Amino acid sequence: MSLEQLIQNCKKQDAKAQSQLYKLFSSKLFTVCLKYSRNHAEAQDTLHDAFITIFSKVEQYKSKGSFEGWLKRLTINTALQKYRSKGVFDIVNEEAIEDVEIEISNEQVSIEFLLKIIQELPDRYRLVFNLYVLDGFSHKEIAEMLKITLGTSKSNLARARLILKNKIEEYKASLRAQSL
Repeated sequence: MSLEQLIQNCKKQDAKAQSQLYKLFSSKLFTVCLKYSRNHAEAQDTLHDAFITIFSKVEQYKSKGSFEGWLKRLTINTALQKYRSKGVFDIVNEEAIEDVEIEISNEQVSIEFLLKIIQELPDRYRLVFNLYVLDGFSHKEIAEMLKITLGTSKSNLARARLILKNKIEEYKASLRAQSL
């Protein structure tokens, strides 16, 4: 069955088509959920909620643009909605913090370690970091999505980068100490 037909059948609430759609996209969308979650269990909950939203809104998809992109956008919005409802983005001190760059070489830090330390970031920092660095949204788009100011978005990104830089430096130092 083609993707177009699968989408049409999902619009008719066909359970078999919904199951196929889930099998086709769940692993990719789970990866998105992991980026925005603190842990595996939270990512699974978000994926479940995202598919409920996808199946309830699939009739809104008008075949304009990538279906996978549409699914990803709904999944990100589902994850963000959980944090909005928890008050994660309540205003905090927005004093300017110098933005730092993080240099990482593949042989020093694994992808698993990076995902782990990103997941450990406080919610507001993790979400802005993921939206800006991993998903390519602008600070203006992030501010609109999260209902925060542009300055808060920039400040949260800078703070996330600083925390990640410090954790990576600590990790590298511990590796050097172990090799002595």
